[in-house]
Amino acid sequence: MYDNICKYIAEHFSQDIASWLLGKPIKLTQLSPKELSNEPIRADSLILLQSDDEECELPINLILHIEFQTSPDEEIPLRMADYRLRVYRRFPHKEMRQFVVYLRKSKSELVYQNSFKLTNFSHEFEVIRLWEQPTDIFLKTPGLLPFAILTKQENKEEVLQKIAKKIDTIDSRKIQADVTAASYILGGLVLKQDIMRKILRRDIMKESVTYQEILEEGKLEGKLEGKLEGKLEGKMEGKLEGKMEGKLEEKREIAIKLLKQDLSIDFVAMITGLSQETVEELKLNLP
Repeated sequence: MYDNICKYIAEHFSQDIASWLLGKPIKLTQLSPKELSNEPIRADSLILLQSDDEECELPINLILHIEFQTSPDEEIPLRMADYRLRVYRRFPHKEMRQFVVYLRKSKSELVYQNSFKLTNFSHEFEVIRLWEQPTDIFLKTPGLLPFAILTKQENKEEVLQKIAKKIDTIDSRKIQADVTAASYILGGLVLKQDIMRKILRRDIMKESVTYQEILEEGKLEGKLEGKLEGKLEGKMEGKLEGKMEGKLEEKREIAIKLLKQDLSIDFVAMITGLSQETVEELKLNLP
């Protein structure tokens, strides 16, 4: 769930992500992992960086790879090396920057690993532990606001209040809704729902529709990774992994309710697991 939200942010606020990781607000276009190999590959966000800015200090042919991790994973170093080699086979002349971004605070030594080593072979990548990052950086652009709650400042309630004020300044109502929803979901890693409901504006909350509300309406059971409160029928994680007892019709009903709240098609598709084409058809036929 959390990884999926981060991927959504990276894809829809790519310039904000580039400003943070690369130091330049460069437009990014997504590179599909399918382009790298016919074998299964999992990349939380694998993005091709393209720019027509001749004054840009960064190489135009650059691939930015971001792995968002909620918890430590001993397979990360191998996975990063694997992705680097796959990209090299497909794009031998492109440079590549790789980041592993850890969301939830951990004392595990795994969150400090930034290399994969074998005899006569080694590969390095960059690691970011959000709980060590200064909060102010993440309050400057809409795409970074959802991550601010996970950063260094210890008073998380105060950070959420700052996030809410920044959301109020966003001109687009739709972006407000998406950023609010993402902030609520990631906030579930460090704050209780009643606190978030109290701070985030109710009218925006109605448009963004919190995950708890979504899941209650669908009458689902199970657990969200990170223990986001509420009961689901089935077990959701990542791409809504597990089983949803409501099946297709229940997903469609949830999607219709979300579309009526003016959430974007991409966001609704991600939450429900329905295809973008199906969500588009539902939107065209809204009562």
